[in-house]
Amino acid sequence: MVSEHIEARGVRNERVLNAMRQVPRHLFVPEHLRSCAYDDCPQIIGYGQSISQPYIVALMTDLLGLTGIEKVLDVGTGSGYQAAVLSLLVDRVVSIERVAELAETARQRLEELGYRNVTVHVGDGSLGWPDEAPYDAIVVAAGSLAIPPPLIEQLAPGGRLVIPIGDAGMQDLIRVTKNEDGTTKQESFGPVVFVPLVGQHGWPPSRRA
Repeated sequence: MVSEHIEARGVRNERVLNAMRQVPRHLFVPEHLRSCAYDDCPQIIGYGQSISQPYIVALMTDLLGLTGIEKVLDVGTGSGYQAAVLSLLVDRVVSIERVAELAETARQRLEELGYRNVTVHVGDGSLGWPDEAPYDAIVVAAGSLAIPPPLIEQLAPGGRLVIPIGDAGMQDLIRVTKNEDGTTKQESFGPVVFVPLVGQHGWPPSRRA
């Protein structure tokens, strides 16, 4: 999976590649999908949610520029796969999921697999998780019309936010870097397709696909 679907497409960060090799992706998908868990495509996990394709998980992780000492906010826990990958690369992962059933399943799975530096909360991901802010990096696994202001507020100076921004059918993968003076810089890394970000600063119900 890593050589064919990730490294060959331009992700060369060895720490990220090693993390992708170590996390058992098949344990983060429903049992009936385990035979295709390592295919480079998203997998449905229920409640209208999915686990992102391996390449996108690796790319978004790589764009965070992690060194190992960070506290990271993971918006959209889903199955817990992204959080597991992050846990091997940073000091702490704070993950938030709006669907309580998914959050509880992910929490149990992460504990059973030994990812001890991850905490999972139930809440509105568009509001972030202010109780543990600021964060050195934030990754959002859902597409938004615009960047939620609370996420910028909770990003530490020098921190990076990676989030899909655009319409319901297609988004641009955006990296926001917060400067020391509080201003931000945005970079685009190509088209992606994610489920809508639901919440106070997410998609209004009338516009969700």
